[in-house]
Amino acid sequence: MRIEEHPILTFERGKELTFYLDGEEMKGYEGETIQAAIHANKVKLLGYSSELKRPRGFYCAIGNCSSCMMTVDGVANVKTCTTLLKEGMRVETQKDKGVLR
Repeated sequence: MRIEEHPILTFERGKELTFYLDGEEMKGYEGETIQAAIHANKVKLLGYSSELKRPRGFYCAIGNCSSCMMTVDGVANVKTCTTLLKEGMRVETQKDKGVLR
């Protein structure tokens, strides 16, 4: 889900990019965050809390919480709400506190 029209704001889309979430091909746009692209692809579940295993989703969108942390191109604990999407990125649902490769 993306906001396409707004009475005050304008949205300029960059070029379309392909990225992969848990091996599934998805589309996003240059200039948007990983999380915005994931959300636009109708994915709501980002992972589970490390201690209580509760589902996590998009929450603060400004990098203060840890709800959006995922493994990106093999790097654990990336805050996807503040990291810009790049062509070919491989994003994975993070298990527990993440594993370094």
